Amino acid sequence: MDQIVTLDSRQEAALQQVAANFVALHQGDTMKALKEMIVLNGHLQDALDALKGRQRGKRYG
Repeated sequence: MDQIVTLDSRQEAALQQVAANFVALHQGDTMKALKEMIVLNGHLQDALDALKGRQRGKRYG
């Protein structure tokens, strides 16, 4: 992890609601929701890495 983020109480409440909604999408199965979140984060990380690679190529290419 690159940095630690601290949230105020309003942000924490909003995050809690989003998390509850995400788990509800998975019929309350927190493990299923967690697994999907890990997969989604992996896809997003791959996309970010690809963008970084293209930016490096433009700078030096």
